[in-house]
Amino acid sequence: MTAVELRDLCKDFGAFKAVDRISLTVGEGEIFGFLGANGAGKSTTIRMLCGLLRPTSGTGLVLGTDVARDPEGVKRRIGYMSQRFSLYDDLTVVQNLRFFGGVYGLRGEAARERAAWALRMAGLEGKEGRLTGELPGGWKQRLALACAVLHEPRVVFLDEPTSGVDPISRRLFWRLIDEMSAAGVTVFVTTHYLDEAEYCHRLALIHSGRLVALGTVSELKSVFAGDAVLEVTAPRPGDALEAIDSAPWARETSIFGTRIHVVVRDAEEGRRQIEERLAEGANVPVKVERILPSLEDVFIHHVERAEAESRESRP
Repeated sequence: MTAVELRDLCKDFGAFKAVDRISLTVGEGEIFGFLGANGAGKSTTIRMLCGLLRPTSGTGLVLGTDVARDPEGVKRRIGYMSQRFSLYDDLTVVQNLRFFGGVYGLRGEAARERAAWALRMAGLEGKEGRLTGELPGGWKQRLALACAVLHEPRVVFLDEPTSGVDPISRRLFWRLIDEMSAAGVTVFVTTHYLDEAEYCHRLALIHSGRLVALGTVSELKSVFAGDAVLEVTAPRPGDALEAIDSAPWARETSIFGTRIHVVVRDAEEGRRQIEERLAEGANVPVKVERILPSLEDVFIHHVERAEAESRESRP
């Protein structure tokens, strides 16, 4: 069944289009990733789906409830974890749980049972009396997630939930997301961490408010089917990028730190052409090897294509 549906959803701020005609569906129990750079429109979309921001046009449905017509009904049925840490630092762990339990209408034994469950889920048993402001970042994020799902929502929206969290805490956080998904909860998560995106069942790539690609990780990577991605290590990567980018046989080029990724039709022929081109500039590569395309390669491909289409459509 469909848990979340967007139909030509738009949000304008004056002349600026923050979200531009996004359409997609998310199934029950699915971990759905919304991937894009800062300012791409991810948080704006999340806020519309949570009933916090009214769409300019289009339709957003969460569990069949229209976010524009009944935003309060949407809020009662979802869990939401905002990009900024939203708990109270001057309250203890258990006081935060009791407060949010009360906000969600939990009382008496039901409130106590859910708070005990939340402590177990977040791995904070024994930390009930700690001030929230004194917790490490990863613990805070797990507590925020626990508070967001106290009332057992069927859909949870997580906006950049692991921003600024260390890698180990991020892995533990995603383990909790997997457990929620296995229990049938739909998790709609925004992120700009490409390694995290691999955990999602499906991904939507968003750029400048527009949906530029949608599918599973393997489906998105199939954009390079029939081509080869070569990674080039050279003494002067900037010069190497400039030299290769102008070659007609280089279908796409991008720089990744001190390395360059080049998309070519044939791996062996491409390797030979790269080595010859860089030798002409006395920028002999240390290594040219074929690699599997990463999500970053996929994202850059779609962003560059979207920007090219946008330039062509301008009068």
